[in-house]
Amino acid sequence: MKKYITIIYVLLGTTMLVAQEQPIKVVFDVTSNNVAVHETTLRHVQYMSEEYPDSKFHVVMYSGAYDMVNKKKSTVTADMEKLAKKSNVAFVVCKATIDRHNITDADLVAGVTTVPNGIYEIFIKQKEGWGYIKEGQ
Repeated sequence: MKKYITIIYVLLGTTMLVAQEQPIKVVFDVTSNNVAVHETTLRHVQYMSEEYPDSKFHVVMYSGAYDMVNKKKSTVTADMEKLAKKSNVAFVVCKATIDRHNITDADLVAGVTTVPNGIYEIFIKQKEGWGYIKEGQ
């Protein structure tokens, strides 16, 4: 009996290792104006993009997160610019949000692009099979 249980554990462990090695696609939803949330988001993206280099990470910012992408006010500019250079990381901000706050494309942190609607962007990613993480406190 012990032999069978050991075999089952080995098979389960192998299955779990294989599952962890498969590429993943994750969309991060950031709406907070809290700089701690901005910093935590970038830590998550940095760690995951290093741990899973064949995976894709898409950070969508809208609503109250507009200062996160404004190079004049962002506390995470350097980290965001560094991560945006990675081929498996994308930062996008809702165009409607930045328009509402009179932020122009020239005001954005380097590497951040715009999408017409942040919520719709997340919806499309989920429809395409992306995992979803809501960043917040």
